[in-house]
Amino acid sequence: MTIEKGMPWGVAVPSPTDLRVVPTDRDAREFVVRQRERGDTLRPLGLGGGDMARTMGGGQNRFPGTVTQATIDLLRVQAGDRVTWAVAHVVARRTWHRGEVLFAMNAEFLGPYDVAPRSHPNDGKVDILHVAADMTWRARRAAARRARTGTHLPHPRLTARQVGEYSLAFARPLVIWVDGVRWGTAAEVTVAVEPDALIVYA
Repeated sequence: MTIEKGMPWGVAVPSPTDLRVVPTDRDAREFVVRQRERGDTLRPLGLGGGDMARTMGGGQNRFPGTVTQATIDLLRVQAGDRVTWAVAHVVARRTWHRGEVLFAMNAEFLGPYDVAPRSHPNDGKVDILHVAADMTWRARRAAARRARTGTHLPHPRLTARQVGEYSLAFARPLVIWVDGVRWGTAAEVTVAVEPDALIVYA
């Protein structure tokens, strides 16, 4: 069951001895995709690093030891006939410097940036941040500086929303990055939440 506002989330437990622990969001995604493509039930996973681990307040120095056990949502990503899954985030862009940029966040963080300060990994929603194509490079630099502390919103050229599913057709094809991995180029993309999809430890 997805988390309700004001309710506790996660429980402190000793890390399981037979737990698979991965160091990055990229590795977590590969773990999920391999099992999904085989039709297997997703096994629990330890998050030793990456943006989702940081969102949960965890990291490599907690294994073995006391960790947070919680259930998180996954993001189902579709572009045309292609489908994959994301653990932490999806980014669509040609460059950071100009043109539109789309962030679809399950985690709060993207590297050093607090892109989605209201995001929760188990609220049944994906946090969307859309950068308008006409946002100037100077304004982008200023927003990026503020994003290190999660204070980049509100902004007239940034659109933020929380939804269960989001589709966007781009003015021109963009490169889609899924958990930091270049996945392909697409003229449109749909990101949908799969609630309560994965048990993780971080």
